[in-house]
Amino acid sequence: MAQFRVISIGTLAHNPLWGERGDVRPGHATTVLVEAGDATILVDPSLPEQILVPRLAERSGLKPDAVTHVFLTNFHPLRRRGLAAFDDAQWLVGELEREAIGAQLVGKYQEAEEAGDADLAASLRAEVALLQRCRAAPDRLAEGVDLFPLYGVTPGSCGLLLPQPSMTVLVAGDAVATSEHLAAGKVISPVFNLEQSQESFREAVEIADLIVCGRDNAVVNPLRR
Repeated sequence: MAQFRVISIGTLAHNPLWGERGDVRPGHATTVLVEAGDATILVDPSLPEQILVPRLAERSGLKPDAVTHVFLTNFHPLRRRGLAAFDDAQWLVGELEREAIGAQLVGKYQEAEEAGDADLAASLRAEVALLQRCRAAPDRLAEGVDLFPLYGVTPGSCGLLLPQPSMTVLVAGDAVATSEHLAAGKVISPVFNLEQSQESFREAVEIADLIVCGRDNAVVNPLRR
């Protein structure tokens, strides 16, 4: 059975459900450690390396070389600020996300080359190389750790489903952003595809007893108490 632990609780740069308008804090994603058999999976290493590495030690006693896999719920830069600390791990992202973002990056790179923007082209080359390093996540990352598509926030965003004896846990990424979004039945904004995002939100609520939100802590699903 897979075990999970929240390493760092994420936050929105501004939360409209708190009445906030405009960024009032640095946004970052919730980082989760999932352990199953020989697999030690770190989900969304969002904090900078110099903050995340000591936080991992504080919350789990582990060093970066103990992490076997890094899973990104999507490829947005906010979710991977600390990725370089886990260079020995296998990096994973949803297959559709990998394909869609890859096509976007290649298109932008070609435009930058045609425009003669060398700095932008170099930056995009680095992004393409990083994406190529990420493998397409399998349907099952480890025993008791299943890929769960949650498309909409980005083209191919995915979570992880962790069936437990007495409940089902879903590491949801931004498909369910905060406890307030969960209670209000709202998706984060902006999103790539609103209709898909709303459908993914409904699927998350239907299947999970406990949801690890993308910008909040683990929250009991109020509709399944």
